[in-house]
Amino acid sequence: MSDIIVYSSDSCPYCTSLKDYLKEKNVDFVEKNVSTDIKARTELMEMGHMGVPVTVINGEEIVGFDQDRIDDALNI
Repeated sequence: MSDIIVYSSDSCPYCTSLKDYLKEKNVDFVEKNVSTDIKARTELMEMGHMGVPVTVINGEEIVGFDQDRIDDALNI
């Protein structure tokens, strides 16, 4: 099974779309909300990102809701 982390925020519509898409595909993921979790915000910044969503699938960082890259990374 893939190791999936979604960095998101409360005010991000693309984050909501991404999480809804993963749920629709029955893909389990860990959400790290940078709006409420300072550690998650620090992790994201240390990775070199300032915006969300960022999805990490088995170590591959995907910026934005890039459905094709997500599907490829998940082999779906």
